[in-house]
Amino acid sequence: MEKFRSAADLVRLQKPEQPVLGFRPHAAERATRWFLQNFPGKCLYAVKANDAPHLLEVLYQSGIRDFDVASLSEIERLSALPDFRAHVMHPIKSRAFIRRAYFEYGVRTFALDCEAELDKIMSETENATDLTLMVRMVCSNQFSEIPLEDKFGVPWLEAAGLLRSTRQAAERLGLTFHVGSQAMSPEAFRHALQTVSQHIVHAGVVADVIDVGGGFPSVYPGLEPPELSAYMDEIREAFDQIAVGWHCELWAEPGRALVAEAESVIVRVDGRKGDTLYINDGAFGTLYDAAHLQFVFPARRIGPERQSRPQNLAPFELYGPTCDDVDHMKGPFYLPADMAEGDYIEIGNIGAYGRVMAAPFNGFGSYREAILDDEPMLTAYGLPDAAAGLFAGR
Repeated sequence: MEKFRSAADLVRLQKPEQPVLGFRPHAAERATRWFLQNFPGKCLYAVKANDAPHLLEVLYQSGIRDFDVASLSEIERLSALPDFRAHVMHPIKSRAFIRRAYFEYGVRTFALDCEAELDKIMSETENATDLTLMVRMVCSNQFSEIPLEDKFGVPWLEAAGLLRSTRQAAERLGLTFHVGSQAMSPEAFRHALQTVSQHIVHAGVVADVIDVGGGFPSVYPGLEPPELSAYMDEIREAFDQIAVGWHCELWAEPGRALVAEAESVIVRVDGRKGDTLYINDGAFGTLYDAAHLQFVFPARRIGPERQSRPQNLAPFELYGPTCDDVDHMKGPFYLPADMAEGDYIEIGNIGAYGRVMAAPFNGFGSYREAILDDEPMLTAYGLPDAAAGLFAGR
C-alpha cells in the first residue's frame, strides 16, 4: 500500500475515482497495547470486527496471540500468523466446522448454550478430553447501543443443568456473556459478572475461565462513553468479588475498541440536492452502521482548494452510490455549508465493521487502500502532545 501523510495529501496527489480505505496502523497498535496493559486478563481479538490481513498482522505484532473466531475462513486468515490461538466463541456451529477446527487447526476452545451443542461438540471431537468449553449466559443488554441478547445464551432455568453437564465433559469450564456492542456504561460488565457469580453458586461448579466478551466502546459523535479505564475498574472489582479462586482466568473479546480508529474511508461527492450529498460509498459498503444502526461517524471535507478558509458547518444527510433508497445515512453529518460536487470527505473511525460489511451490490463496493500517517479523527486513547496540537488545528 502507498503511504501518505494524511487523507488530504492523498486527495491532492491522486484525486481518486474509487473510495479509499485509509489505514492507520499506529492507531491499531496504540489501542491494542493499551488494552493488553490495562485489561486484567487475556485478550482475544474478535476477528469479525475487521479481518484485513494487514490489520491482523499489526495486532499480532502489538501482542495479540488469541483470536475469537466463528468460521473456518477466519481461522484460515489467521494462518499466516505464527503460534496464533483460535477460540470458537460462536455458540452454534456446524458439525464439519467443529471437526475441522479441532483436528486440522488445533482449536481447543468452543462455546455453547444448549445440551444439543454440547453433544455435537463431544461427538465431532470424538469425546476429546482437552477441551475448554465456554457456556454462553444470557445477560442484560440495557446499556448497549446494539443489543445482542436475543440470539444466544442459556436461560436461567436451564443454566445450572448445562453448567454441570459441561463441567463433566470439559477439561476446563468457562462462562461467557455479551453485554451488547458499544456498551455505554461500565456498569454493564458489573451486572453481568454478578449474574455469572449467581450461576456458579446455583450450579455448584468450579469455573476455570470467565469471559466478559466484547462490547467495549469506541468514540463517535453523540456516543462519547466514559473512559475505558472505568470499564477496567468495574470488571476488576466485580471479578474479585466472585468466589472462583485464584486459578480462574479472566478473558475479554475486544473488537470495536481495538480497530475502530484504525481505518477511515475517503469518499467523493458526486452530487448535491439541498442538504443531501450523494457520495460514492454507503450503506452497502463501509457505512452499513451509519445507515442501519444510525451511527454518526466523524466527517470532514478534505482537499487543498478550500481547506484554509473559515468553514461554516451545516448538517447533511448522505446517500450512497447504489439505486436503492436504503442506501441512506441520515446523520446529521456536519460539513462545510458550501459542499459541492467533486469535494472529498473523510469519514472516520469506520475500522470496526466497515470493510467487513461491504458488498458488491450494483457493481459498487470496491476500494483502493492506502496507509495514512496522521491521527484518527476521534480517539479513546489520547494523542501524543505534538499530534494533538496538529489535530486541533485542522
